[in-house]
Amino acid sequence: MSTGLIALLDDVAGLAKVAAASLDDAAAQSVKAGAKAAGVVVDDAAVTPRYVVGFAADRELPIVGRIAWGSLKNKLLYLLPAALVLSLVAPWLINPLLMLGGAFLCYEGAEKAYEALWPHAEHHGTGGIMPEEAPDPKRLEEEKVGGAIKTDLILSAEIMAITLATVAEEVSSFWLQAFILALVGVGITVAVYGTVALIVKADDAGVSLAANRLPATSLLGLRRLDPGVPPGGADRSLAWATQGIGRGLVYGMPIFLKILSVVGTAAMLWVGGGIIVHGLEVYGVDALGHLIHDWAAAAGHALPAAAGAVAWFVTAALSGVVGLVLGAILIPIVHKGIAPAWAKIRKR
Repeated sequence: MSTGLIALLDDVAGLAKVAAASLDDAAAQSVKAGAKAAGVVVDDAAVTPRYVVGFAADRELPIVGRIAWGSLKNKLLYLLPAALVLSLVAPWLINPLLMLGGAFLCYEGAEKAYEALWPHAEHHGTGGIMPEEAPDPKRLEEEKVGGAIKTDLILSAEIMAITLATVAEEVSSFWLQAFILALVGVGITVAVYGTVALIVKADDAGVSLAANRLPATSLLGLRRLDPGVPPGGADRSLAWATQGIGRGLVYGMPIFLKILSVVGTAAMLWVGGGIIVHGLEVYGVDALGHLIHDWAAAAGHALPAAAGAVAWFVTAALSGVVGLVLGAILIPIVHKGIAPAWAKIRKR
């Protein structure tokens, strides 16, 4: 009995080690896949705050929460099963679909760059709502949330496709693939919409801090106090800093959002371009990939103190150029071909 028990415990210990290794592998693969999806994640965080513009402050977080819940359902209920079925039934489709998503990223990034340089005339209108109309707040919220969730479906599909392509190369277990996809989906959703919540409430927090002359006594506004309470020594010592931070948030958030939008556009281009370059290499068209690698390696050798960072930056920059060129080619194709054809199909 004792020998059997020891053998059983040894088997359990072995299984525990395998499970721990699998969890470590899942965590490592999740981080790797999340990093590859960085361009889409940044764009998601940059796009979402515009859906709460124009609403009362007390509706901002509920709207973000509704969009986050819709995003989670997009990833776990629709895209995750579709990705797993694809990996089982037609794994050969993963790379073409990933390249299609990369092309879409290139188009979106190039379109945003084009729009920033030459704004479209139709974007200056009222969007179909006459100035004298007063849209119902609930209907407007439903439309905004619905539009945000539809946009998220596209971005989430790209994230899951990038994750699946990364995982399929290095993980053979079906259930581990499913776990990693779910982990990435939940993790990215929490990270993106948690960040979005902080962004949309940062200006309100700034206003509160800038107007608070009792930062210590009120615990930075968490405690409600009588307006007539005089400031103490700690309040006077802290007020200059907290009020300065508040004013910095109020004036800095519009600038931050513009920077985030630029970073999101750049990330879309370099991630999309990188996906296209890697996809071509899978099919044996590797000249462009070798050229980018050689230039990045040469730049790294030129600055050996920061070789890794320089090589990464050059790779990202050149991938971004590829993405921008491809996106510029796709803009007229989409505007004059695909979009009108899709509009006719939807009318039928």
